[in-house]
Amino acid sequence: MKLIDVVVLTDARFINPTEVNDNNRTVLLEDDLVLKALEKQGLKTIKLSWDDPNFDWSTTKYALFRSTWDYFYRFDEFSIWLDTASQQTQFLNFESIIRWNIDKHYLQDLIKKGIHCPPTEFIEIGEQTTLAELYAKHNFNETVLKPAVSGTARHTYRLNPDNLATYESIFKELISKETMLLQPFQYNIVEKGEVSLVLIDGKYTHAVLKTAKSGDFRVQDDFGGTVHSYNPTQAEIAFAERAIAACEPQPIYARVDIFTDNENQIALAELELVEPELWFRNNPTAAYDLAKAIKKLL
Repeated sequence: MKLIDVVVLTDARFINPTEVNDNNRTVLLEDDLVLKALEKQGLKTIKLSWDDPNFDWSTTKYALFRSTWDYFYRFDEFSIWLDTASQQTQFLNFESIIRWNIDKHYLQDLIKKGIHCPPTEFIEIGEQTTLAELYAKHNFNETVLKPAVSGTARHTYRLNPDNLATYESIFKELISKETMLLQPFQYNIVEKGEVSLVLIDGKYTHAVLKTAKSGDFRVQDDFGGTVHSYNPTQAEIAFAERAIAACEPQPIYARVDIFTDNENQIALAELELVEPELWFRNNPTAAYDLAKAIKKLL
């Protein structure tokens, strides 16, 4: 029997934290906006950690991924939970989208559908190669190395011919355990920042501009990056909507991270469909749009 309409998923750090700091204060606010929006639609909802050992997932109609921000550190556990819980309830975004979007191989699918992405070289687990060999093969100059499954810039490194030797041992260890990828370094992300557009039910709602701190290239706030209000151009909105239209099935919520690439074209940095920060605090109406879209599914 389905007793709950929607469980809002988080991780254990954000369930009744004993200490409230800037980070979890923001998460609590964002999740509260979603909970209140769902409740205003007459939906019965609770907030739980995805790894809650005492909850019967068959008692909820939907499990809505919001702030499950530890999954990429506990990916094996998370994968087992996905397998189990997906047999008992429906995920939002939908299970197939989540599994597809977790791994950045999805970029290859989007490129085939005409979505402009930076050139990406995937180095699969156990592949016998070195950074020096890859640089020679592709005539790389400056690149970014990062995992295919990741978040918060985990194991993300800026490489160039002068520092390859420093990172060879790290690279060798990483590809023994997980797929990595190399992309040309994008200078405009440092100069201009990265734009995040939020789309609910396929429609643009709001956007922010993320900028790296001086001397860094990572825009995440974990590394001193800052977030600013942003009014995207019609071309940027159209790009984001095309990116979402290329997904199958259509996600109910999405964050499309874009930038101006080295050839001055709009390009996709990442498509965030699992547990992205959506900055509902910047536009609370978007939380209500999400709740209305979920209610239509019931």
